[in-house]
Amino acid sequence: MRRRPAGLAHAQKKERQDRDFQQIGDSMAAKELEHLQRQMDIFKQNLEEFAWKHRHEIKKDPQFRAHFQRMCANIGVDPLASNKGFWADMLGVGDFYYELGVQIIEACMRTRTRDGGLTDLQELTVRVDRMREKEGQKRQEIVEDDIIRAIHTLKPLSGGFEVLTLGAKKMVRSVPNELDKDQTSLLLLAQGSGFINFKLVKNRLRWDDPRIHKGLDQLLQDGLVWIDEQCTDEKDYWVASYFAMLD
Repeated sequence: MRRRPAGLAHAQKKERQDRDFQQIGDSMAAKELEHLQRQMDIFKQNLEEFAWKHRHEIKKDPQFRAHFQRMCANIGVDPLASNKGFWADMLGVGDFYYELGVQIIEACMRTRTRDGGLTDLQELTVRVDRMREKEGQKRQEIVEDDIIRAIHTLKPLSGGFEVLTLGAKKMVRSVPNELDKDQTSLLLLAQGSGFINFKLVKNRLRWDDPRIHKGLDQLLQDGLVWIDEQCTDEKDYWVASYFAMLD
């Protein structure tokens, strides 16, 4: 009888071992996935019980609401942004953030001609809170975290709403125009005094003259700055959104 080459037998044995290891690995992965799914189901059940127990705090306490949202985000649940289903019925908030988003749009439109569509987040929060108070919604206090989450719900509208970080400030942009690198640098420079001018930019940023003129003119064109021509030396460009101008 002819014997098969040793190399072939070894290869076949290794193939069987690889197949066995693959089956064992698939079985372990399936069990691990099943275990994780059970843990997730338990966690969601506990989350629902927690939400029911603390539903009043979630609706009325903005800090508690923010912590609850972060906890939900860890498992992919966004209860306060839902306008139907179990979470909306249980918490009684319905389309909380969609309603807040509409109020944010209204607040930004009121000052767009003054600040060029770039509003300080803290100022916007105070302004929207006052609007809600006038509309009889003061029972549900809001904070900056609520404004940020509501702005995220506005993204499908393609209106340019976005939260930007400029140095130490958080700003809300409500126009489609994006800030370029030079505009951002000029706005950051203005945070110290609220204004910039040609000489200040020249000394601090070391730009050449055409670049300075172009940057300042672009800010003016976009409505992000006002010109103070009463200065005897040169024009000062004041950033309107850095000053509180509440209705």
